[in-house]
Amino acid sequence: MAKPQEKVSFGQRLKQIGMVFQFTAKQDRWFAPLAAAAVLIPLALTVVAVIFWGWIWVPIGILFILLALLIVLNLRSNRAMMNAAEGQPGAAAQIMESMRGDWRVTPAVSSTTQMDMVHLVIGRPGVILLAEGNPQRVRGLLGQEKRRLAKVIGSAPLYDYVIGQSEDELPIRKLRMTLMRLPRNLSGKDVNALDKRLKALSARPQLPKGAIPKNMRPARGAFRQTRGR
Repeated sequence: MAKPQEKVSFGQRLKQIGMVFQFTAKQDRWFAPLAAAAVLIPLALTVVAVIFWGWIWVPIGILFILLALLIVLNLRSNRAMMNAAEGQPGAAAQIMESMRGDWRVTPAVSSTTQMDMVHLVIGRPGVILLAEGNPQRVRGLLGQEKRRLAKVIGSAPLYDYVIGQSEDELPIRKLRMTLMRLPRNLSGKDVNALDKRLKALSARPQLPKGAIPKNMRPARGAFRQTRGR
């Protein structure tokens, strides 16, 4: 089941907005001029409205100023976040974890020492695999994960994407929009059941292949002693 969202106090919300302002201002040189325009233009219109039609326009003007500022902050902060995330290992998983909705994200279910990784996402569209790293290596990881998951997902749709800038890859800037546009193939109950099956698959112990190490072999005569009891 999805974890219930914790309530955020008004003070914490203001602190979060302040952190977003600072981050966006550092990453995006156009944010400060656009934010200033979002404040000054509605303010000028409010002053004109007050002069001609009275003080009743003051609260309306304040609402317009806040709305314009929040729109600019939302658009430019998303752009700044994508610019900062591009090329960073694990960025796709971080973006998925910040998305609204019932998305069950398991980062790096498969990886290599060269920072190639495949993330597992379960949601209403079905099962989604997101690969980051060297295209040749991650395609091998994707193939392994597909074969592993095919045993337990049943008829649930399986989507896979390689994050990158090449023609057959998905730019990280388009990740949110691409996944939001996928059809809703599963119900909430289906997502819960699928999540449980995949967690059970991941929790299943993997036995090492090859010969049993000497320090793990039973002592000589152990089987004879057992049979003699």
